[in-house]
Amino acid sequence: MVCEFKKFRSHIIAFGCAASIICLAACSDGDNISEPVIDDSSSSITQSSESREGSSSSTEPALSAADGIENLSSCSSKVTEPAEVTENLSSSSTKGDSGTEAGMTSSSSVISSSSSESEPAETYLWHDEFDGETIDLSKWTFDIGTGASGWGNNEWEYYTDRKENAYVKDGVLHIRAQKEDYEGQKYTSARMLTKGKFSFKYGTVEARIALPTGKGIWPAFWMLGENFDTVGWPACGEIDIIEAVNTENKIYGTNHWANGSEYATYGNNTGNYRDQKFELDITQFHTYKFTWDEKYIRMFVDDFMYHEILIEGNEGDTEEFHKPFFFLLNVAVAGNWPGFEVDDTQFPNEMLVDYIRVGSRQ
Repeated sequence: MVCEFKKFRSHIIAFGCAASIICLAACSDGDNISEPVIDDSSSSITQSSESREGSSSSTEPALSAADGIENLSSCSSKVTEPAEVTENLSSSSTKGDSGTEAGMTSSSSVISSSSSESEPAETYLWHDEFDGETIDLSKWTFDIGTGASGWGNNEWEYYTDRKENAYVKDGVLHIRAQKEDYEGQKYTSARMLTKGKFSFKYGTVEARIALPTGKGIWPAFWMLGENFDTVGWPACGEIDIIEAVNTENKIYGTNHWANGSEYATYGNNTGNYRDQKFELDITQFHTYKFTWDEKYIRMFVDDFMYHEILIEGNEGDTEEFHKPFFFLLNVAVAGNWPGFEVDDTQFPNEMLVDYIRVGSRQ
């Protein structure tokens, strides 16, 4: 399932995969990014703009996108004007003292702000503010163990449901990767999911998250199709809203699906999206947003759009993305994408989640 991507200076679909695997990726040639430094006061949007096998994980996403929206089914590029998405999601004031809060306004959605204490629960299709003393098991469950072949990606951690690996404190969820000998593995972590508890089709997701970095670290906030147990991966579809690896201050957004009997993937990142880059310190809290309707899937961090895919009319055999999906949160240690060199001095290393909110389109 590992695809080697080739770069082309012309903005075309890039194919560089093993026989019987199809990787659909839009490429550009801006890869050399200096160490990011964020000005937290900035919240303006720049719009000039892996594969996890069910209970498995993702291969390296596609390279950064070319200008325009890719017509994935025809293997050629075309530029289309993004349709307006009229979505309303109430966004409240944030908790915690790490990082800064950026405003959430863009051409694709409208976000209103108010106090989280006064925000009625019915405002959202689903949400978790992590305000209690423990993880809400009516909303979350846990994957346990090492999965098949390290969750399909040769990861090294053992996932548990222990408080040592996942807990709530001061209104923030902590997912903690630790170095410890446990059940035959050298590392532990947690992988939380809403499977069987909550899934949805179309809407706006807003989350405030701070990510861990370090050699061999791979945090993710992502989604799998609700029908995974029936059809398997990649036919269920996968949407990686946030992924980061090693010490990169870069966020990846990626889609994975079945193109007929073959595998397809399309992804972008904040390092170079439509000849723009967004410099950020991912260890600080940032506001991540995911918008999804019948036409487009789009991903933003602090109003910078770093991924967009056209799914209208099942473009590129993308019918998977017109069905319900559930959430996953995890921090992996090592694997096919980050590699197998791990800095043991970094542990414990945590992903912090202030809130996750799902709003329906109005």
